[in-house]
Amino acid sequence: MTILYRHTAVADGTGPELLRDQSLLVVDHRLEWMGHDDDAPDPHGAERVIDAGGATVVPGLVDAHSHSTLPGGSHWIERIDDPTEELLQVAEENGDLGYRAGIRWFRDVGSPRRNDRALALTVRDAWRGRRDRPYVRAAGSWIERTGTFGFAVSAEDGDGVEAAVTQQLDDGADLIKLYVEGPDRDTSTWTVSEVERAVAVATARGVPVTAHATNLPSVRAAVAGGVDCVEHGTHLDTDLATDMAARGTYLVPTLAIEASWTSFGSTTTIERFVGGEAHERLAERHELAYESVRLAIDAGVTIAAGTDFGGGSLRANHLAWELEHLVDAGLEPWRALAAATWIGGNLLGEPEAGRLTVGGPADFFLVHGNPLQDPSSLWRVWRNA
Repeated sequence: MTILYRHTAVADGTGPELLRDQSLLVVDHRLEWMGHDDDAPDPHGAERVIDAGGATVVPGLVDAHSHSTLPGGSHWIERIDDPTEELLQVAEENGDLGYRAGIRWFRDVGSPRRNDRALALTVRDAWRGRRDRPYVRAAGSWIERTGTFGFAVSAEDGDGVEAAVTQQLDDGADLIKLYVEGPDRDTSTWTVSEVERAVAVATARGVPVTAHATNLPSVRAAVAGGVDCVEHGTHLDTDLATDMAARGTYLVPTLAIEASWTSFGSTTTIERFVGGEAHERLAERHELAYESVRLAIDAGVTIAAGTDFGGGSLRANHLAWELEHLVDAGLEPWRALAAATWIGGNLLGEPEAGRLTVGGPADFFLVHGNPLQDPSSLWRVWRNA
């Protein structure tokens, strides 16, 4: 089908200004042409012409930290053991929510295993080719040191972590996720050498490695060990942020998940990740997370946007909330949009993700407002292409 969108604006996240008076021609779900209205193709050649005046075209968003097979909420850990059929249905609901919110990519950073394979890999394969679901790039399951939390793939030492990484790669994982911390907030569960061994195995097969790390010791070990990305990074200091920038290590801060914890009624899940006296520590932790993002911005760390939906109380259509928090922490609005579009695509290694590319897929959506100045406009989705 040939569709011509007329009289719209475009916010592609590459700069602070809207492109105005734009037209886009879509042919069989591919972006055939994009440019100024005055140069637009003859509308009589289109099967459908959409007057998009007053709306803004945005590239499909990338949620760089998601758990597509988990339901979220305050008891998400307990739900990891739900029957396979229920978790697959959860994934369908998450995919629908995300797609309707303009999210075209899920970077899944951990899912439970079923039949000796991470469930997100099954979802990824099942959704391939579907226009009503996001594309998925999946890490397989988490890799943790034995005795840490108990819901992931466990390894005892460097040999074990190498074997676990190899198994995930053989399963078809698109990236590797290391759990580089545990209940002890003053230590790292993996040494720098052990992280290096995991990275070496994955790199040899062209696969990136990311690390769940919030406290300083775990982030230091992950960064020194050569991971491509740090998830959360709640406690950074200036030297560590500078080191991350120099190495090109990405940061996915997940600020909104920190804010969401304040409304939890039960502290059971929070205490596993925050420690005792959970609610008393949340305000301090949230401020530390904000300060870490400020340090990362000042140091020039590349920031991608992710919600942690499924692995906390956020849902699959809440990426706009994360961008609002990134802006509150000091990121310019247009750079926050970049974090959720083409920078997320770079993190995935997908050159068309989060971009409007003539000749590429027509993965865009339309909102009312200007997300280059106001991230809340991303809540006002009008339609997907």
